[in-house]
Amino acid sequence: MENNKAILVLEDGKVFEGKAIGAKGTYTGEIAFNTGMTGYQEIFTDPSYYNQLLVMATSHIGNYGTIDKETESNGVKVSGVICKKFSATHSRAGDVKSLQQTFEENNIGGISDIDTRALVRYIRDKGAMNAIISSENLDVESLKEEVKNIPSMEGLELSSKVSTTESYTTGNETSEIKVALIDYGVKTNIVRCLTDRGALVKVFPYNTKKDELLAWSPDGIMLSNGPGDPSVMTDEIQVVKELVETNIPIFGICLGHQILALSQGLTTEKMHNGHRGINHPVKNLKTGKGEITSQNHGFVVSKSSVENNEAIEVTHVHLNDNTLAGIELKGKPVFSVQFHPEASPGPHDSRYLFDQFISNIKQTINVNELHS
Repeated sequence: MENNKAILVLEDGKVFEGKAIGAKGTYTGEIAFNTGMTGYQEIFTDPSYYNQLLVMATSHIGNYGTIDKETESNGVKVSGVICKKFSATHSRAGDVKSLQQTFEENNIGGISDIDTRALVRYIRDKGAMNAIISSENLDVESLKEEVKNIPSMEGLELSSKVSTTESYTTGNETSEIKVALIDYGVKTNIVRCLTDRGALVKVFPYNTKKDELLAWSPDGIMLSNGPGDPSVMTDEIQVVKELVETNIPIFGICLGHQILALSQGLTTEKMHNGHRGINHPVKNLKTGKGEITSQNHGFVVSKSSVENNEAIEVTHVHLNDNTLAGIELKGKPVFSVQFHPEASPGPHDSRYLFDQFISNIKQTINVNELHS
């Protein structure tokens, strides 16, 4: 692959020069970094990264190409990629595409051959900000002007950009367990973790109303991950509030966790940098055990907003910064976490949460049958 010049310009005027990767063009979004050493395909296809330029902290990207079974959505969702070393060839056998080909097919580009350690240290210190990458416009001054026009992630609703537009079902059609999944930007492996446990899953668009969801008679409701600022999703927050009142078991992940929290009167806030990687330590306050988790979020539920809320119990905390990482509603089969228990990529320490959700559903079904 011919490497042409590319330029990265940060919102505060910081400039990095390197080589173009993927499709030639100009790419914008909020810059963020991921510390995971494996799983770049799952990361790039995670809808939660929509509208973000992603710095990969590990040195080598592209070495093992891409394969269909490791995709987490219908295509690459990051706005652009920044890495140290980019491999246009791959060493894995079988039906494998190069990452370069995958980027070109998805019209995604980026920049390589820059000092990503220096970049990560810079944005870790300065905090989240917008940025622009271009391999077609190499005029730094004009890029500095263009980056000023990129909308802030704060106040941005993005689920409508990545959610399914039509409902669909997957899993065992004869299953006794039916899970309605609200797709705010769901990863494929979340659905797989439910169907692997025998559930029939119906995936609904992000803006589906309560009556349409309940018309399917679900035994449980899954609130998926997704991109953007949860606080502006007022209609979706109201729907979840109404669903909680039905006492149907609910499980929320990441954006779904934040929407659930907001529906119960808690607040969310933009983080200085966010958590993105597959090695984040979390403590389960109910068991006392530590878990290594996969995480990807730039917003978090405010811990102070839970302190005087007697209806909510904090179940998990992040051990690096003590931020809130999980809650459950007292007296209701409703819980959520600020990390990815489906862990694709990442460790499987938290997969038990899907078992907990299925257990809540079975217990609720048994209670309802007893009283019927």
